[in-house]
Amino acid sequence: MTSILQHLGDAIRLAVAMFWEVLWPLALGFLLSAVVETLVSKRTVSRVLGADTPRSVALATAFGAASSSCSYAAVAVGRTLFRKGATLANSIIFEFASTNLVFELGLVLLILLGWQFLTAELIGGLLMVVLLALIFRATLRRSLVERARAQAERGLLGRMEGHAAMDMSVDGGPFLRRLLSGRALTAISHYFFMSVYSLWSDLAIGFLAAGALGAWVPDSFWSRLFLSGHGVGTEVWGALVGPLVAVVSFVCSVGNVPLAAVLWSGGIGFSGVISFIFADLIILPIISIHRRYYGGRVSAYLLAVSYATMAVAGLAVGLLFRALGRTPTNRDVTVFAQTVSWNYNTVLDIAVLALIAVLLVRFLRTGGVAMLRAMEHPGEHEHDHAAMAAAHHCH
Repeated sequence: MTSILQHLGDAIRLAVAMFWEVLWPLALGFLLSAVVETLVSKRTVSRVLGADTPRSVALATAFGAASSSCSYAAVAVGRTLFRKGATLANSIIFEFASTNLVFELGLVLLILLGWQFLTAELIGGLLMVVLLALIFRATLRRSLVERARAQAERGLLGRMEGHAAMDMSVDGGPFLRRLLSGRALTAISHYFFMSVYSLWSDLAIGFLAAGALGAWVPDSFWSRLFLSGHGVGTEVWGALVGPLVAVVSFVCSVGNVPLAAVLWSGGIGFSGVISFIFADLIILPIISIHRRYYGGRVSAYLLAVSYATMAVAGLAVGLLFRALGRTPTNRDVTVFAQTVSWNYNTVLDIAVLALIAVLLVRFLRTGGVAMLRAMEHPGEHEHDHAAMAAAHHCH
């Protein structure tokens, strides 16, 4: 019994240490995303994504990178954009950018794993966009698009539908005036806690699972699974297996970074880590939602294209770093040996918690709780920008 409690304690300690290490960059990423969503409306996004051109692909990538990192919210927004006039290809590219090129993901990668992983994620994410655009242009038939649109117009619910339906952007007037307005503060607080609400379960599962795997599973198991020590063969195998591990992990978005740290520490190749991080749009729940949104045949097509793109991009980036001699070699993830202590990271975490408290007060005073209820049941609650503005003027 004592041994069991000790193992549980080790897992929880590791999970808490990882969370405390990335709290401030995670919150900063949420805040930056909230600011961008406040200043750019979904109406604007859907209006410029209605053609499969290089410009619209670039805009889909930029808008995705500036939005929420929650995979469930990303696929819900993607369908909304598709229904409002965006092409299917641009809607899916938006989803990929939203889950692989966002602020918070990059910051957490930098803190937990280092600059090589951040750089690889950015290069690989952009490479995936290019590969998707080329593959869609070559293989996405009109009949599939028509099937997808017919299914999308049925409006079947997935998760985080309210996130897709809500547009709390502040428009009209100069940039700074909009950014510093009371309406913007209200919208930022709502978008911030919308992201937290969307992701808390994935983050909790990700950190706890990473803590358990890091504390209980020996590195030798991962080394055998990922064929460590076989040079290029390890990279190829990792790029193929990494997304498959993600499929059954049920963890998406930023929540899979702690698991990636465990896999890296255990011996997976650099390509495998990157392709694993890329794969949050092919976890089983997302596959199911895509089937509801676009139908079985289109969902199967998207799964095949997504897997191929993730594996190829992960492998290409891994081989690029290998050729340049920049593949990281240190597998000692420092957070695994750390505990919560008084240092610069703790100071930053405390400062971020103070800022979150300010946003929380604004959120609660302007109908934030009702907004969260509307996220899961958008048809039962009304929460639009005009109502928020009225709430702001009342306070």
